[in-house]
Amino acid sequence: MRTRISGWRARYDQWFTVPQTVVVQPTTWCNLDCHYCYLPFRKLRHHMRPDVAAALAMSVARLTASGSPPIGIVWHGGEPLALGPQKFRALLAPFEDLRLAGRVHHYVQTNATLITDTWCELLTAYDIRVGVSIDGPAALNTERVDLRGKPAFDRILHGVRRLREYGIPFSVISVVATESITQPEELLGFLAELGCHSAGFNIEEVEGVNTDRQAPTPAQAEEFWRRTLIWTRSQGDRLKVRELERLAEYLHLIRTGQRAAWDERRLDPIPTVSVAGDVVLLSPELADTTDPAYGDFRAGNILHQSLPVILSGAHRLRYVRDFLTGLDRCRAGCAFFDFCRGAQAANRYFENGSLRSTETNYCRVSRQALVTALSTLATKEKGQAT
Repeated sequence: MRTRISGWRARYDQWFTVPQTVVVQPTTWCNLDCHYCYLPFRKLRHHMRPDVAAALAMSVARLTASGSPPIGIVWHGGEPLALGPQKFRALLAPFEDLRLAGRVHHYVQTNATLITDTWCELLTAYDIRVGVSIDGPAALNTERVDLRGKPAFDRILHGVRRLREYGIPFSVISVVATESITQPEELLGFLAELGCHSAGFNIEEVEGVNTDRQAPTPAQAEEFWRRTLIWTRSQGDRLKVRELERLAEYLHLIRTGQRAAWDERRLDPIPTVSVAGDVVLLSPELADTTDPAYGDFRAGNILHQSLPVILSGAHRLRYVRDFLTGLDRCRAGCAFFDFCRGAQAANRYFENGSLRSTETNYCRVSRQALVTALSTLATKEKGQAT
């Protein structure tokens, strides 16, 4: 048994690094009811207690004690601002010494509908980096509605204007669904005018409780990425696109003889801490999910075990072992692996029913289609040049 466990430990250490990101759920509740949302408990009002945040801060202090890079504390899902400024400030307090020492950075992913002057003052005081969830202009943002089914677009814009008035920089995450995937120029132009410094595109996925909607196809995704590449080339630095930046970094390292720098990168275990302190690894989307084989995916609870202790036992978890097996299979059989690095655990589980599986639609639309679009575009331009 010792040999088997040590073997799994070695495999885990080969693939994973110490956390660079910790996702924290300050509340389960969300004031919106987006049609594609994967969160099962977004209508329940469960909030994180300050003692849970304090226990997590102690763990993060241990993780950063040896001078390692700062950890990003990402406050995310339901809607973090629904907690209210006073309660949110109480959750931030245990991290303050770490933040002032440069050992943590705070991030919040918000739908922006609840942003007020008070929130802007808090975001500024704690140097919180803001991500706004918006899917484009009003015609492409129709999936984001409130609990009464009313469009949230105007309220999102109102919150964005507050951020801009206070000089708070922000990024954007847009869910790209079957309608918006055919209109990349409209989406990109809108986001550039919105004033965000960067945007990430999450092509709609089958995960969590979002299982019965039609996802975009790989052919649609390739066309979306091709047109996105053309638009960004023509617009200079108006908008940085997260996925294109990652691909550009990969190509730069390969072309400049720095492949080792890329190959040495390992995956982030992305500990996700629930309102009750439960810790799930690999993908935030696996939280609040139960399965006969994997139970509730919990690796531990921050009130009873420190995060370093929980992570030290990650290789013993069946779902982590299955994911490691899936990664080995990807590396052995996928032509896109060098860039992709194995995609996402949640997509394997929700799409294929197994973490030991390999290719997913997420792979096809968010990784493979991007590479293929660039290759096709480069080949076409080369042909036109000759």
